[in-house]
Order: sequence, then C-alpha cells, then structure tokens
Amino acid sequence: MKAVEGSIGRVFVIRLEDGDVIPDCIEKFAAEMGIKTAQVTMISGIDQGLVISGPRESKAMPIDPIINPIEGAHELLAVGLIALDDQGHPRLHSHGAFARDGNVTGGCLRLGVKTWLVGEVVINEIVGLKSRRLLDQRSNFPLLEP
Repeated sequence: MKAVEGSIGRVFVIRLEDGDVIPDCIEKFAAEMGIKTAQVTMISGIDQGLVISGPRESKAMPIDPIINPIEGAHELLAVGLIALDDQGHPRLHSHGAFARDGNVTGGCLRLGVKTWLVGEVVINEIVGLKSRRLLDQRSNFPLLEP
C-alpha cells in the first residue's frame, strides 16, 4: 500500500447537461479550475457510451479489458479520483453502477458515456499532494502514484 495525506481545498457542485461526455467534461473543468487532485461523486442519467467491465483474464498482462456498450437511458451512481497524468493534465478514474429496468451492472467510465438529461457532480479538491497517474508498463494502465 502507498498513502499520502492532503487537505480538502475547494468544493465544487456541477450540473452536467444532456449530452455532456463523462469523463471529458469533468477533466476539462478540472483543468480550467487548476484542480490537480480531487475526489469526485456523481449521480446522473447516462445514455450511450462504453464502459470497461473488468479484464478478460484476471492474471494476464497487459490487461485485455472487457468493453461493453451502454445503450438506452440508465441511472448512474459513480465515484472517482482526479489526478494529474505524466503530461500534467487532470485525469478522472471513475467507476460506477448503472441501472435500467431492474438490471444493474458496473464498470469504469474512462472510455466515455453521455449524460442523459442531467447529471450532478460534487468535486472535493485535495490540496497538498503531488499525486500522479503514471503508465504502468506491466498492466499498460495509468496507475495512481500517491
């Protein structure tokens, strides 16, 4: 385990509009506001996009992700963490649960999903950290280095 201590800075409440793409719109907002590290909570409707639902083989490296489409309006509850990548750009790593008509699934939002009607996001900035998302050669995933 690796850990680091920071403090809560600014808190933002955001309303996403119909068609906004998650994570792109949140990463753009973070860049505009100079957010380097933050905890993100989202509730939203989503419709269209791709989610990663795990690796095809648990032990295989590099990871071959299972990619599933989201079609039709779903409810979304998600949490994530923003950290700077190796180029200094804020990147959101977020996982969520998606529900439609009594069926629930989950996955990583990094490939992008579109907001359906409205989304609500709370961003809690974490200050005093130098955390980064750096490419892990073994997994080929950008992993958090606190």
